Order: sequence, then C-alpha cells, then structure tokens
Amino acid sequence: MTVHRPTPSQTVGPFYGYALPFPEGEAPAAAHRADAVTVHGHVYDGAGAPVPDALLEFWQPGPDGSRTGAPGSMRRSPTDAGFLGRNGTDFTGFARVATDADGHFAVRTLPPGGVPYLSVVVFARGLLHHLHTRVYLPREGATPRDVLLDSLAEERRRTLLADEESERRYRFDVRLQSDGTHEETVFLAFE
Repeated sequence: MTVHRPTPSQTVGPFYGYALPFPEGEAPAAAHRADAVTVHGHVYDGAGAPVPDALLEFWQPGPDGSRTGAPGSMRRSPTDAGFLGRNGTDFTGFARVATDADGHFAVRTLPPGGVPYLSVVVFARGLLHHLHTRVYLPREGATPRDVLLDSLAEERRRTLLADEESERRYRFDVRLQSDGTHEETVFLAFE
C-alpha cells in the first residue's frame, strides 16, 4: 500500500508581488470621504530590519457595523477585461497593500463599526503560513475594550494598539519576531 504524505509547506513569498497587488488596493475609502482614516507603519523582521516585500490584507466591517461589504475591489471591464478598479463610492471592507522598499505600508479606510479593530493578514518571505493579527484603533483617546486585548499582558497588548499620530492618522508596526528591544506582534491562531 502506498502511503501519501502531505506536501511540505513552502514560504508564502515573495512571489506574490507580480499578481496580487492591484491598483487602489490600499484605498477602500474613497478620496472624498472626510471620515477616512489612514493606518500606516512598517513590517520588521526578527533582526529589526524592514521587510520590503511583505503584503498585508485588511478586512473590516463598514462604519455602520455591516459585514457585507460591496463588490468591486478588483472589477474588470466587460468590454476588454481590463482593470476598472474601485468605483470611488462603495466601501468594500477589503484592502491589499504591499510594503515599499523601506518596509512601509499605508491604507486609507473608514473607522470600523461594531468592533474597535481592523483584521490584518500578513504575507512575507520566510513565512510558511500567513499570519493573522489585528490593529486596534483608539477611540477618543481611550484604549478600546475587547475580550482579546483584556486577555493579554500589558506588553503584549501594546503590540496590537495603533498610535494616534494626528487626527485620523495612526501608526501600527508589524514585528514578525522580537528583535530584543521590541515585542513580536501578537498573532492569532485559527483552528
């Protein structure tokens, strides 16, 4: 009898830079939205060096708490199958952004309703599986209340909290491993 073994995992990157990023992927909130927020930061490896070829996906409910989103992040033209992109009005609840040469990313979105966080999926070189985490946005200068946050020690909790740099602009760095000075970002396991 032949025994079939699972194929071993391969790293999740950096092969995705060609096909996965798409125009306007970093902007689920239309440019004219006054209530839009910007979340930006860097992805760092275990040595504290920026990761220039990571890809981050952001998932969230709309400001009203709706989780249905709107289709259209990657709309195609019915005539020539070219990229139409977002329609400029509908909020999809989804963003995909690659880091630049300095490991920096930025996403313009709307504040999530019903939950105090954005869900984030991180793809990066050297990872055998993508990583799940959250970005918690402060509300009116206060730390959000959440079952997950409340279950973590203070130093671990801080890795999920975005820093408010200015009105509607937040900084959130992803650390794939501790570099001895900074804690590794808390990543979630789904079973």
